[in-house]
Amino acid sequence: MFFMDYTYILVIIGVILCSLASMFMNSTFAKYSQVRNYANMTGAQVAERILHCSGVYDVRIERVSGNLTDHYDPRSKVLRLSDSTYNSTSIAAMGVAAHECGHVMQHAFGYKPLELRASLVPIANIGSSISWPLILIGLFIRSNSSSFFINAGILCFCAVVLFQLVTLPVEFNASNRAIKMLEEYGMVNTQEVGDARAVLSAAALTYVAGALSAILQLLRLILIAQNNNRRR
Repeated sequence: MFFMDYTYILVIIGVILCSLASMFMNSTFAKYSQVRNYANMTGAQVAERILHCSGVYDVRIERVSGNLTDHYDPRSKVLRLSDSTYNSTSIAAMGVAAHECGHVMQHAFGYKPLELRASLVPIANIGSSISWPLILIGLFIRSNSSSFFINAGILCFCAVVLFQLVTLPVEFNASNRAIKMLEEYGMVNTQEVGDARAVLSAAALTYVAGALSAILQLLRLILIAQNNNRRR
C-alpha cells in the first residue's frame, strides 16, 4: 500500500510548485509578447546581432516549431528559435533570444557548469529511467537484498537531482549574460531592461521549481526506504 502513503504529499507539493512556476512564466511571456521592443528587431535579428557583436560567426540560427522550444545545440552549433520567438519583435522574444545567445557564449568561453551539465545528461537520463524500477523491485521482493535495490534506485535518482541543481547556475548565468549583452550592444532602453529581466526571471523560476520538485522526490524515496526497513 506504499502508493497510498503519506509521502505522496511531497509529490503533490512538487507538482504544485512546478504548475505555479509554469503558469507564472506563461502569463509573463504572454504579457511581454504584446510589448514591441523599441529597436523593432525580431528574435532572429536580436540573436544574429548579439552573436556577431560578440565575434561569433560559426553558429547558425534556425527556426524550430513549437512554443518556447528555443534552445542552443552545442554539438552542431545551431541556435534554434521557436515560432513564438523567431519572427516576433516583442520584448519577450528579445529576452528569450538573448538568453539562448547566453548559452552560446557559455559554450564559446568554456563555462564549467555548462560542461558539467552536459557530462551529466547521459547519467541523469539513465538514473531517471532505472531509479523507480530498482526501488519497486526492492519493495516487492521482501528479502535481505531489498535494501540493495532500493538504495541503488535512490543513488540513481541522486544523479537526476544533481543535474537539476547544476542547471540552476547555468540558466541564471545565461540570463545575466543576456541582459548585459542587450545593454552593451544598445538594443534596449532603460524600461526594457526591467521588462526583459522580468521575462527571464519568470523562466528561471521554472528551473528552481524543477530542482525543488526533484529534491522533494528524493526525500520521498529516502522516507520510503526507511519505512521499508522498519517493516522488515
